[in-house]
Amino acid sequence: MRIIPAIDLIGGACVRLSKGNYDTKVEYYKDPLDAAKYFEDHGIQYLHLVDLDGAKSGRVINHKVLERITTKTSLSVDFGGGVKTDQDLDIVFSCGAKQVTGGSIAVQHPAIFLRWLENFGADRIILGADALDEKIAVSGWLENSQISLFPFVLDYLQKGVKTVVCTDISKDGMLSGPAVSLYERLIDSSVQINQPIDLVASGGISTMDDLHVLRSIGCSGAIIGKALYEGKISMKDLSHFSLENHAE
Repeated sequence: MRIIPAIDLIGGACVRLSKGNYDTKVEYYKDPLDAAKYFEDHGIQYLHLVDLDGAKSGRVINHKVLERITTKTSLSVDFGGGVKTDQDLDIVFSCGAKQVTGGSIAVQHPAIFLRWLENFGADRIILGADALDEKIAVSGWLENSQISLFPFVLDYLQKGVKTVVCTDISKDGMLSGPAVSLYERLIDSSVQINQPIDLVASGGISTMDDLHVLRSIGCSGAIIGKALYEGKISMKDLSHFSLENHAE
């Protein structure tokens, strides 16, 4: 299972929110590159970089931060937030992102998202499925839709999506444990339609036990944010976990 630290960006700084509420912002690093280098120095290979300013404004804002991280570290970065147009996508890829996570675009402009999927492939275009009460939320979680999570994800799996980052918004930043039963149901549903899912869990992860449970149910990745910044999970623990992954 891939361990993927999260860096969320507001005003160029590394921050965390609770349940996506911008009023709960806590800043952890003035320069996100310092966080990225810290993760890299401890053996991390992947990074989930979220442009919260971009998600709120509907266009990519913090691409220069992305460029600094991809040019000054070896981390494989997936980027999300505000990627709404072909120009946004070009900017993000030209700044070094290996993958782009499309959430709002997949809801509001599915034809564009599917064209990206066809042009760049399922290894580079990730589906972001962020939900509250199993309804998809968009625009940096500032807007709720009436689109149900399960049909949304399963339909895109059948259209060629492979990797899905799924966040239960009620869990995000709360350190209350991930939405295990939700992920189990998503994985089971994908099996039932014979469309294997590369499911990345996001939100609520607070202990190493959470990671062991997510791995045991079949999640292929886990995004960790506040638990790292608050010291609930140590880099040493993650190193041991990664070694276990390689041993299995």
